[in-house]
Amino acid sequence: MSNEVVRTRRLRKKLYLDEFAIKGFPFSCKIDVQSETDYEVFFDCFADLIDERDLFVGIDGESDVLEGFVSSGERYGSATEDDRSAVEAVLTAQKIISEVKVGELIDATYNVL
Repeated sequence: MSNEVVRTRRLRKKLYLDEFAIKGFPFSCKIDVQSETDYEVFFDCFADLIDERDLFVGIDGESDVLEGFVSSGERYGSATEDDRSAVEAVLTAQKIISEVKVGELIDATYNVL
């Protein structure tokens, strides 16, 4: 007899398992704010990317460190490798941002750091 748990499609969907797992990725970077204008330009650019790709971002940070987790804005959607690349590109393109680290896609429901 197998010890494998068999769940119905309905239960997998409610538990966000298997084909219903939601993927996301963590990121972190350092911010060197030299002027309020640079800060606003960065966050406007970052917010535009997030809105354009229909993503959701949870952000935490101190005055010089920004950390966050990105996932899809859709109920059963997942962030993609393309989303990871786009976020990394926007972060590295900003002159006030350094030490950019973008993590791998992980299960946002059960494996959040």
